[in-house]
Amino acid sequence: MDSMAFKADEQAVHPRHGIVRIVKLEARTFGAGPERQYYQLEIPTGTVWVQVEDYSSGLRQLIANKDLAAYRDLLASTPMPLAADHRQRQNELALRLKDGSFKARCELVRDLTACSWQKGLNDSFSFMLRNAHHAVCAEWAAAAGLSIVEATNEVDALLLEGRKTFEQAS
Repeated sequence: MDSMAFKADEQAVHPRHGIVRIVKLEARTFGAGPERQYYQLEIPTGTVWVQVEDYSSGLRQLIANKDLAAYRDLLASTPMPLAADHRQRQNELALRLKDGSFKARCELVRDLTACSWQKGLNDSFSFMLRNAHHAVCAEWAAAAGLSIVEATNEVDALLLEGRKTFEQAS
């Protein structure tokens, strides 16, 4: 297991499943394909196998507790305005989600939250915000060693700080 980027029992972030636990690295064959190296991931609803060489899977390291200070600043910063055109805004937000980084998710939460202060969000953007907010809070909790409730309270308090600077600038 020494050649893998992840170690057994380590937490990681999967773009679709959120916080996962790396169970092990194993050579597997699925279907008629060749034998390849896979990470076995434990998710709340079961097991997922991710090919080690599949960089498009988006599996990444959990953010470090020491890096949370920068994300506190980001969430409390003045939100960036979103494109006025619905399609352009949808595309920009989809690109942020595709990025998969914690920074991109924090920016999306900050900016969509600010958009909701000005006018209500449609169902699609509300869904996107809820999912991104949950993902940010879950990773925040895991990195900081907090409960999800404590992490959510901290993230929401930071967003409120950003709202003050946003309203002063408007």
